Amino acid sequence: MAKLTREFLVKRMFSDGKNYPYGFSRSGDFSISESKALSQYGCLIAALVDGQIEPETSEDNNLLAAAFGKKEPEGAAEKAWVKYQKRINRPKLGNVYGNHRPVLVDDDSDDDATIEQDDLEVEMDDE
Repeated sequence: MAKLTREFLVKRMFSDGKNYPYGFSRSGDFSISESKALSQYGCLIAALVDGQIEPETSEDNNLLAAAFGKKEPEGAAEKAWVKYQKRINRPKLGNVYGNHRPVLVDDDSDDDATIEQDDLEVEMDDE
């Protein structure tokens, strides 16, 4: 396998087909300048964060510091990467129908009796 270089990673376009299948610019999450910066520098930042390459310049060190939250992001690429990480790591919400399951409640308290379908009522658990 060829050794990854900074120049190769900057020339390579970054995309995330899982979270952004139609691209960053069409998602509505990023501005035009943010999507361009993320597409251009995303491969480089991902390789730096994963440890695939060592930082060579002060720009690389700044990208790493911003990616790990050690400093505030300053450049467009740093801001776009931090925003991208927040978007893909946000907690998943419940579905549109709610996240409560209906609870079947028996009016009769006989344990030995068989429960007929007509004897059951459905209540929502509001915990």
